[in-house]
Amino acid sequence: MDDQEIIELFFARNDQALFETKEKYHLQLYRCAMNILRNNQDAEECINDTLLKAWQSIPPAKPEVLRAFLLKITRNLSLNKWKEKTAQRRGGNAVDLLLSELEDCIPATTIGVPEEEYEANLITETINKFLESLEQSARITFVLRYFHGDSIRDIGERLSMSESKVKSLLFRTRKKLKSHLEKEGVTL
Repeated sequence: MDDQEIIELFFARNDQALFETKEKYHLQLYRCAMNILRNNQDAEECINDTLLKAWQSIPPAKPEVLRAFLLKITRNLSLNKWKEKTAQRRGGNAVDLLLSELEDCIPATTIGVPEEEYEANLITETINKFLESLEQSARITFVLRYFHGDSIRDIGERLSMSESKVKSLLFRTRKKLKSHLEKEGVTL
């Protein structure tokens, strides 16, 4: 079933939409959640929560790209669950590493403060424009690493690159991003 048909099922409030969505996207959503949470039960819970959020959001939302819409929900839910689980205990893990890699080029914001949420939206738009300007391999590598949370090794295997090439490409891309954000007037 194609995405448009699935979205039509959501709009018709047909429960089949949930089955078809899970059937088509379970593996991708699971991988995204597992890359962040590293726990099967938590990942499955995030997938179920993603389906619930999609059910609650569609309609009125009508996603242009259903896969991206679902992955964004899964990623946000997974990050929230990760923050919740690590609030009491601190330790080095994959998400800490991802966030530390980006801390020099993306400013921290406080969610819930209207001015900072507005600023965060502007930064998001600026980053999206930056990503559109990149060569395809750099953009894919960046998104796989910092949106999907894939490991350097997984990215290398997926794109037929050595790990050192992936690391180098990510380093150069972060450096370009920092420069781009500074040029756009984003305070780091």
